[in-house]
Amino acid sequence: MLLLVLLVVLILLIVRRRKIQKFINLSKQIKCEIRSYPLIGHAYLLTGGSVNFMNTFQMFAREAIRNGGMTNLWIGSKYYIVAVDAADIEIVLKSSLEKDNVVRFVRNFIGNGPIFAPVSIWRPRRKVTAPTFSLKNLNRFVKIFARQSANLVQALKAVEGNGAQPVWNYMTTYTLDSVCETVFGVKMNSHENQEEPILKAFEIVSSLIAERMLQPWLQTDSVYKLLSCHYRFEKNKKVLHDFVKKVITLTRERLKENCETDESSTNRAKCFLELLIEASGGERGYSDVELLEEGLVMLIAGTDTSASGMSFTVSMMANNPDVQDKVFQELHEVFGDSDRPVVPEDLPHLKYLDAVIRESMRLYPPVPIIVREIHADTQLPSGITVTKECAIIINIWGVHRNPAYWGDDAEEFRPERFLEETGRHSVAYLAFSNGPRNCLGTQYSMMSMKTALATLFRNYRVLSPEDNMKQSAGVTNREPLKVKFEVMMKDVDGFRVKLVKRKNHIKRT
Repeated sequence: MLLLVLLVVLILLIVRRRKIQKFINLSKQIKCEIRSYPLIGHAYLLTGGSVNFMNTFQMFAREAIRNGGMTNLWIGSKYYIVAVDAADIEIVLKSSLEKDNVVRFVRNFIGNGPIFAPVSIWRPRRKVTAPTFSLKNLNRFVKIFARQSANLVQALKAVEGNGAQPVWNYMTTYTLDSVCETVFGVKMNSHENQEEPILKAFEIVSSLIAERMLQPWLQTDSVYKLLSCHYRFEKNKKVLHDFVKKVITLTRERLKENCETDESSTNRAKCFLELLIEASGGERGYSDVELLEEGLVMLIAGTDTSASGMSFTVSMMANNPDVQDKVFQELHEVFGDSDRPVVPEDLPHLKYLDAVIRESMRLYPPVPIIVREIHADTQLPSGITVTKECAIIINIWGVHRNPAYWGDDAEEFRPERFLEETGRHSVAYLAFSNGPRNCLGTQYSMMSMKTALATLFRNYRVLSPEDNMKQSAGVTNREPLKVKFEVMMKDVDGFRVKLVKRKNHIKRT
């Protein structure tokens, strides 16, 4: 019996070896000093939870930088190339539009939403969705962003002057309220409830998806369905699905009854869901399933990505008071001593704030990696020909810290680099991805973040918590933020800062 088992194991190993031989040959052309073990590869590095996931991504990013732009990563028999070279990545993003099969765990949640949909579904849907993100539509939403920003400032009074406090929940309630009103036409008022069920459900779902994506032992459906985490996933997924389904039903009824949809008489901005229904053909257009998929993506991307970008920016302002002073100076130049809300015409004048947000998202990109599957042998500018069926992890965290594009001060926070003409490669900055499948909501996200942060910094000065600093030889050195990976990258401590109410609009010298 033992001999039979050993024979079966041997046969399986031989079959496996033959199946991955082309990947083994390719991996020999690429350097990697990180130890890989038979059968499991580098999977041993992906134990320990969300903090260790991010530590592993950072480790492979640094290894790729040391090796000139790429390195190897084996998760079991699945082979990945980790890339941080902008020229190589540009070719991959243009030529390989299919997402790697690992995203099937996200599809279990959002179905064929545009971020993770197969190309055959993504392409026609993008043609329908893209026009709804016109500047004309987005400018109409700034009034909503401004009103929700005022709610954010009001809610932050609860932690004002109370020492270092996490602000993540306040940022997510702002983005959730903004997204629900602009995308679904629903006023959530979650800023009044820090325990909003939708936010809690999404937090749990994100964590479970990240664990399953990165841990091979959780990826077999028959095994996963026996675990308690599967029950938690389905329970919280239902919370989010039921919410969006209910909104779709109400929106269809509103459109059918033609209640308050004539902009010429009401001057009301149509929400994205209304625009999508109309753009897709009305009652003959998108089905409820398709609208559910589109709505879930907008809900998730609009809430978590923007909240993450805002929160990292707040943390960077707290750690860099000189930069915060420059931001406030710019705000004073635009708004003077008034407390009027932000309007669309203000946003193009907030150039330094724009640079600060982009620099924060360079060092701490909310989406730190994306994965593409190669469907045809492809020669890259680096000279490597990547093999069909292998996958490439585009390590955005690594690209953003690659000295080849960002100089010797790549690890430093310096917003001015986004105001300088450098001739830097266009794909060296990937906070909103790049290529044909780049983020459609880039402008929406930046307008939302700029409106909220302008309002916040006009009202509060943010200070760094003392435990985020080290004293060395009389010089204060800021510790890098400790981050975790839960599909999005977040601060482990919930973005703790001190909030001090501004008494005077500006310190004049």
